[in-house]
Amino acid sequence: MRGMYAVAAAALLFGVAACSSSKPAPAAAASGSEPAFRLTGTIKEIMDSVVDPSADVLWDSVSTTINRQGTTEKQPRTDEEWKMVRRSAVALVEATNLLVMEGRKVAPPGDKSENPDIELGPEQMQKLLDADRASWVKYAHGLHDAAAGALKAIDEKNIQGLMDSGETIDNACENCHKHYWYPDEKPVS
Repeated sequence: MRGMYAVAAAALLFGVAACSSSKPAPAAAASGSEPAFRLTGTIKEIMDSVVDPSADVLWDSVSTTINRQGTTEKQPRTDEEWKMVRRSAVALVEATNLLVMEGRKVAPPGDKSENPDIELGPEQMQKLLDADRASWVKYAHGLHDAAAGALKAIDEKNIQGLMDSGETIDNACENCHKHYWYPDEKPVS
């Protein structure tokens, strides 16, 4: 019985100490013992795995091709085609939240630039991001808002809106890339 009181007293002291801490506690899982988020992928991996393929589906979903055979209009027509495009829009919108999670690194350790003559290396990008996190979040939110525009157009089955959102998404991507990837270029408007 005395052991049970000792455990209860220790738990009470631990709880009081935790509640009086001046540092905010990390987001915790329902059990309270683990962080709610487990960062696994890097920004580069999220870009390669989610952002790029999702944006490509949106960009490729509407097009006009004019050649000797005539004009071909490509656009979602069936409910299933709209559903496929919508999935990519949702993935792109939500990927922006993954990109800004605190503690996420730009690239895996040892990763190098593929074109060091024209683009920064991951370690340089990480320094830029760490020095001004607010700008990083602003760029990610810009992509979020652009992709949300595509999602709205998809829900309305608005072909012109979907096409217009493609340019907005491209501008959001390029503005961020020109800040973190190849900063010698000027942002687009």
